[in-house]
Amino acid sequence: MNEQAFINGRGWPVVARPRGVEDAVILQAAARVMGRVGPSGLTLAAVAREVGLVPGTLVQRFGSKHGLLLALADRSAEEAGELAVRARTAHPSALGALAALASQTLAGMDTPESFAHHLAFLCTDLTDPQLYERALAVHRSQWRAIEGLLAEAAQAGELRAGTDVAALAGTVQAITAGAGLTWAVERRGSLAERLRHELDTVLRPHLPTRTRPRREPEES
Repeated sequence: MNEQAFINGRGWPVVARPRGVEDAVILQAAARVMGRVGPSGLTLAAVAREVGLVPGTLVQRFGSKHGLLLALADRSAEEAGELAVRARTAHPSALGALAALASQTLAGMDTPESFAHHLAFLCTDLTDPQLYERALAVHRSQWRAIEGLLAEAAQAGELRAGTDVAALAGTVQAITAGAGLTWAVERRGSLAERLRHELDTVLRPHLPTRTRPRREPEES
């Protein structure tokens, strides 16, 4: 989920952006501020302070509030595939990488308040045609990354033969978002624990028999 919003930067002087502060650093700072303050508290000045810049620097680089929104959305779409590659490199199994990728999708949303703030930004994205186009691109990129890991898992025998990995990818994507919302409402345990529980539940029927957790016999 990586939603974006900034206030309009009109009225601030335009100054040169210091060397060494890359666009990616600014966008990451924006995501952090988003999670802390939500749509009503997010300002261009707050994002600038997060990275030690002045607001006019952001205006010069991105042009406007909307330009910043689009830049962060475009970066989120690019990151979906990159995150999958990094997760796969760090884990010996494709399913292990999938769990890491799902967790990374909800990074920065590990309190009910931060989850609510990011959800509010997503609602904003859905009402703006250009932002919606990007939100859909992010959604599709994430699905492709999930489907790729599931396909690799199937080829390696981590999933049962004949598993419909395309359909399963959609289910995994749905429970990732749903787990966050349910956890934010119920507030039991951590988001990471809830997400892993839901992911294991979805994957369990598709695991080879030898890898399924054994149930303890019920007492009579």
